[in-house]
Amino acid sequence: MGRIFEVRKASMFARWDKMAKNFTRIGKEINIAVKAAGPDVATNPALRRCFQNARSVGMPKDRVEAAIKRAMGKDTTNYEEILYEGYAPHGVALVVESATDNHVRTVANVKAIFNKGNGALGNSGSVSFQFKKMGVFKLKPEGLNLDDLELELIDFGLDELGESVDDDGNAIVVLRCLLVDFGNLQKALEERNMTPITAELEWIPTTTVPVTDAQAEDVSKLIEKLEQDEDVNKVFHNMA
Repeated sequence: MGRIFEVRKASMFARWDKMAKNFTRIGKEINIAVKAAGPDVATNPALRRCFQNARSVGMPKDRVEAAIKRAMGKDTTNYEEILYEGYAPHGVALVVESATDNHVRTVANVKAIFNKGNGALGNSGSVSFQFKKMGVFKLKPEGLNLDDLELELIDFGLDELGESVDDDGNAIVVLRCLLVDFGNLQKALEERNMTPITAELEWIPTTTVPVTDAQAEDVSKLIEKLEQDEDVNKVFHNMA
């Protein structure tokens, strides 16, 4: 057990813009999860993850239910998940997750943003080898004995457990597992009546690139532009 220093960036969105973006992202994730495994949360771990994350960003229940109904309809939009990779200025690697109904539009937009931000869009596999895709669960620390929790969960795929803070400075506990163990760890937490603040799949860098404050600002500007694109869900980086 230790302290997990998450590689994070400062959010540049206004509060309401960020909320709207999160609602759109989760709506797409619900669409993909329902189409892949149906609308029953009892048998669809991906949909349960969507529910948890919807609660964490304050997405109203009626909007979640509406997203499920849309996903079950015959005329609903089909989204394709596409991963883009490239470099921001100063050698910082970026992994960009998107969900789109028009990949031609999305790749054109993403490439243009990289170019305008003095970055370079790469080929598949050009930077993702510098990351490891992991399940990441964030819990409130109240009432938790971290040593005991680590011992309890290690048999369910727990890879890392540590303390950190969220973007607002609140204390959290971060659990990480390999991608293949996500469902097992999710189920283990549910059996212990432990509801995560969020449950995500994230690209965790295996090495980081040191940058100055000015360089970090350059990179953050590019990340901000990418995140503002309607088809981009998340952006991960290896900036220290």
